[in-house]
Amino acid sequence: MRSSSARAWQELLALLCSIWLWVGAAQRTGPTPTAQNQGPKLKFRLAGYPRKHNEGRIEVFYNEEWGTICDDDFTLANAHVLCRHLGFVAATGWAHSAKYGKGVGRVWLDNVNCGGSEKSITDCKSRGWGNSDCSHEEDAGVICKDERIPGYVDSNVIEAEQNQVEELRLRPVVSGTRNRLPVTEGVVEVRYKEGWAQICDEGWNPKNSRVVCGMMGFPAEKKANRNFYKPVSKARPKHKHREDFGVPKRLYLERQQLSYRLHSVACTGNEVHISMCPFEFYKGNATAACKGGMPVVVSCMPGPLFTTGSSSKKKQRQRQQQQGQQRVRLKGGAKAGEGRVEVLKNSEWGTVCDDRWNLLTASVVCRELGFGSAKEALTGARMGQGMGPIHMNEVQCTGSERSLWSCPYKNITAEDCKHSEDAGVRCNIPYMGYETLIRLSGGRSRFEGRVEVALGTGSSGGPAWGLICGDGWGTLEAMVACRQLGLGFANHGLQETWYWDASNVTEMVLSGVRCAGHEMALSHCQHHGNSLNCKRTGTRFAAGVICSETASDLLLHAPLVQETAYLEDRPLHMLYCAAEENCLSSTARNANWPYGHRRLLRFSSQIHNNGRADFRPKAGRHSWVWHECHRHYHSMDIFTHYDLLTPNGTKVAEGHKASFCLEDTECQEDVAKRYECANFGEQGITVGCWDLYRHDIDCQWIDITDVRPGNYILQVVINPNYEVAESDFTNNAMKCNCKYDGHRIWVHNCHIGDAFSEEANKRFEQYPGQLNNQIV
Repeated sequence: MRSSSARAWQELLALLCSIWLWVGAAQRTGPTPTAQNQGPKLKFRLAGYPRKHNEGRIEVFYNEEWGTICDDDFTLANAHVLCRHLGFVAATGWAHSAKYGKGVGRVWLDNVNCGGSEKSITDCKSRGWGNSDCSHEEDAGVICKDERIPGYVDSNVIEAEQNQVEELRLRPVVSGTRNRLPVTEGVVEVRYKEGWAQICDEGWNPKNSRVVCGMMGFPAEKKANRNFYKPVSKARPKHKHREDFGVPKRLYLERQQLSYRLHSVACTGNEVHISMCPFEFYKGNATAACKGGMPVVVSCMPGPLFTTGSSSKKKQRQRQQQQGQQRVRLKGGAKAGEGRVEVLKNSEWGTVCDDRWNLLTASVVCRELGFGSAKEALTGARMGQGMGPIHMNEVQCTGSERSLWSCPYKNITAEDCKHSEDAGVRCNIPYMGYETLIRLSGGRSRFEGRVEVALGTGSSGGPAWGLICGDGWGTLEAMVACRQLGLGFANHGLQETWYWDASNVTEMVLSGVRCAGHEMALSHCQHHGNSLNCKRTGTRFAAGVICSETASDLLLHAPLVQETAYLEDRPLHMLYCAAEENCLSSTARNANWPYGHRRLLRFSSQIHNNGRADFRPKAGRHSWVWHECHRHYHSMDIFTHYDLLTPNGTKVAEGHKASFCLEDTECQEDVAKRYECANFGEQGITVGCWDLYRHDIDCQWIDITDVRPGNYILQVVINPNYEVAESDFTNNAMKCNCKYDGHRIWVHNCHIGDAFSEEANKRFEQYPGQLNNQIV
């Protein structure tokens, strides 16, 4: 009896286990979870135009903010997972390079790698949420199979008619402003289907105008004269001049074919895009809408870089002088309105940590600097790492502040942030049309070629294209050309382009181009104007460029110079090789060789690459020069200048260093060395690494044998001839205060040239010297 009951219990347990396993298996093989199963903070939608209901730019709602996905390493397997999130059974394709238009906000995911069977995009490999090096020009899109998952319920209904505002423009109506750039005033229009539609101005307020101006690249709005745009009555006014009457009549006629799309827009003024504001769409016959109003007209105030007219520029200069030196700046960006955010505190520039960095805070920075609202709030040192202090952390702006310093923030502790977390921005800037006046021809890709510029009008009515004389064309000029083309930084500025002779443009139209490197277009640089003066006029000597999206950025570690500086009286018989490489002052040639000595100021140099591309010598290995005396190759004739200056800037002694060995001496923890000089290896400095020139090697000095006792400035300049392109040349110089008493030298207050405020730099230049050896 006992055995039969035990057997019954075993059968019952087996039956229960089988039921449990069957239910578990059914749960595992059920329908793919929808976006609703991923938690309240994760949603998906399709956006962009033109598109069908089952395709578009993929957008993700994460951390209370909509963003996009980068197309780097994107595959059909990724699209399968995302389409299932949207309620479709599978994907039939995907799109790259923002085919459905550029999104706004964060690029949430990058380098996504799915197998295709994952239940959620969070199960796929990626760089992590918000960790991306992409711009919105790389937004990914998906094309889903037009078949729904059975039983799918979605709160984000995908409608056949687009219910988002993707693109917006200001259409100038007044004839005098039609061909003038930037467009600062006009009728606001939104992209709709194959054309443009208007917004009804009923309830429109300055806060809405502020948002529109921010999108157009302007920091602020101003009151527009709406009466000028209102329709005129059919009866001719009695005292109206004939020429005055024609303008409003023409304006009224242009308004006949209006198609209203939006109304009841209610922005707070801090939004970065009008799509983030509450508004309503007109449905049905939009031409009969807005009976009591007219199209929205907005007028914007341009920032200093985009102000036209001498009177406007004079007002801007006066305003800047009243405000004093700005306390916020951008560094390391390829074009205007983008870069690493740096702030001035206690007369020293420092960076901002990216914790809680968002579009609202980034927009405050952009508007403060004279640009529009922010397109992107960049994290993870996307614009290169800074040096020096990190002044701010967890900055939380509402969007209405006039300055970043008006926003709440936390001070930094040692363990809070590193420079790998430096925050950056990309701002909306006004459309200036500069890229239509320049083009490249003959290159293997769109990033290289012979430079052609548009000057005047050709016989066919289009622009007349011509070449630029290669005489004196260098890296700084190439940087401006690449910026104007929208292609980032310059890798090389070429004075001969015979290998790119593929265009029928043969006439030289511009010569003597000299740029400082910061200009937005070549027309802003110095040049010979209409009087062409070119020594070599053949097309093979036309200027060319090779552009790159990224660039290196070299900085000298200033504290090491201060710590290692000392004097050495070195016997002449030990300086033959140094003399051969011109590392001694000119008076050394008249010395009584091999007797006597030279007095040398020696120090170590540690040169960091904090940019976004490796620093490589301009010349390839085939053209490096072998120096028999030192028995090594020189990859760059002059890599560094060493100068001793009087307080008023007069040079009293100098030295130079050839790059006989550019290599990765040490690197940050997560960076591997790539360059090593041994065995005729490749030379360069990897991003996140540094090259160390020790104080005890030849030519790592300044010959001060002929220098009298006094107070001086020690100056070290890296890449002084701009032979290799960098994202920022303003931080290539380092300065120190020196006091030399004829026997000893004190070196102190070493800093990068642009690390201090203007006032602090002025105090540095007027340095009177130390009265004793107590350096404070």
